[in-house]
Amino acid sequence: MKVILLERVGRTGSIGDEVNVKDGFARNFLLPQGKALRATEANRKKFENERAHIEQRNEERRNAAAGIAEGLNGHAVIMIRQAGETGQLYGSVAARDIVDALAKDGFTVQRNQVDLADPIKTVGVHSVDLSLHPEVAVSITVNVARSEDEAVRQAAGEDVTVPTFDSDEDGDFAAGQAAAAAEDRYEE
Repeated sequence: MKVILLERVGRTGSIGDEVNVKDGFARNFLLPQGKALRATEANRKKFENERAHIEQRNEERRNAAAGIAEGLNGHAVIMIRQAGETGQLYGSVAARDIVDALAKDGFTVQRNQVDLADPIKTVGVHSVDLSLHPEVAVSITVNVARSEDEAVRQAAGEDVTVPTFDSDEDGDFAAGQAAAAAEDRYEE
């Protein structure tokens, strides 16, 4: 189906481009969301009459998104979640959770602007892209931890999923090493 784009759409094209797209993409996404018009003579004339207004509205949206992006670029969000010893979360961190955390920090972001292919299911520091406007993208850091202390340690670069052994007065560390060595001998 041939359509006239009313805003920049990914790899498809920019404002005013007449492009051929698959029928389903046009009917299910572009047309209902007001991102395009069917390429008919009446719509071509309508677009040319309103072109300046459409481009001005796009410029305003882009500037508003750029203003938000300035404050968000490199922003870090801490998410406290329950997780097992290996760092596997009992639940997950989805786009909705990230939007809620950003709202608490004073940023207005929609859930569809969070580019998260799959929910985050492990403890750690994750980079998440936000697409605030088709021409404005920004990256934030999501620090998923089991506690505030663990989040601070992760932010400093420590891997909290690796168990640390401290040698103490009881010799538990040495006993643990001896038990591991004994298990290895029996497995052979």
